[in-house]
Amino acid sequence: MNKKLSGILTIVAGIIGFVAFYFFIRIVMEGDDPIVESADLQASIVSPFISFATFILIATAVIAVVFSIWNLIKNPEVLKTSLLGIGVMVVLLVVSYVLASDGAVTDGIGNILPEGEAGSVSKWVSTLINYSFILGAIGLVFVLLDFVKGLVK
Repeated sequence: MNKKLSGILTIVAGIIGFVAFYFFIRIVMEGDDPIVESADLQASIVSPFISFATFILIATAVIAVVFSIWNLIKNPEVLKTSLLGIGVMVVLLVVSYVLASDGAVTDGIGNILPEGEAGSVSKWVSTLINYSFILGAIGLVFVLLDFVKGLVK
């Protein structure tokens, strides 16, 4: 990153920090109880703070996605690797879906739990549990392989 861009980003981060600090000081000066009890104080202090935080969150997410896509377009080799990784994740999701149960959710003695009927929701919940387990197992295998490789060296 060049020096000019770094300076601009530092200034923007500083401005965001000062605005957030301004809202923090206003909230501390008013205190907890008056803000909880007064809708006018909430509208004048908390609502703008929430709007500011929401704007910063959305702007950060958009910037991250745009620059990620831009980087993928500029580097086709990275794009190929990323698409391969996404393909592997989709294959693992399909395997998880095939292995998932769509049966009703029951308690320890076999009674069907409320909202635990059999069907597509139960199937997707089971799919995501299996998916998490598969990804966790793969991660654990790689951590153990790295540990063993570190011991050998």
